[in-house]
Amino acid sequence: MSSIKNLKKDINYVLGDVIEYAIDVAALKNQQKEGNIIIDEAIETFDALIVSVNTKKIQNKKAHFKAINADLEVKAKGLVEKINSL
Repeated sequence: MSSIKNLKKDINYVLGDVIEYAIDVAALKNQQKEGNIIIDEAIETFDALIVSVNTKKIQNKKAHFKAINADLEVKAKGLVEKINSL
């Protein structure tokens, strides 16, 4: 893990791409309501991960940030699977 700054950028870029993909797929399949639900979930995920990154009192920072990175990957894959199932 190079830095907290890079982790925050990764969270922003990955979930931003997921939101962009959700908008595109929802528009193509004419299912904006379902797309908006997935977008809201992506925004909630973003907020939760950023709060977790900004937590100050952590025993093992390296393990904590590695867990956040793994959580980002799992949640992003789950969101993409929901988008693909539209």
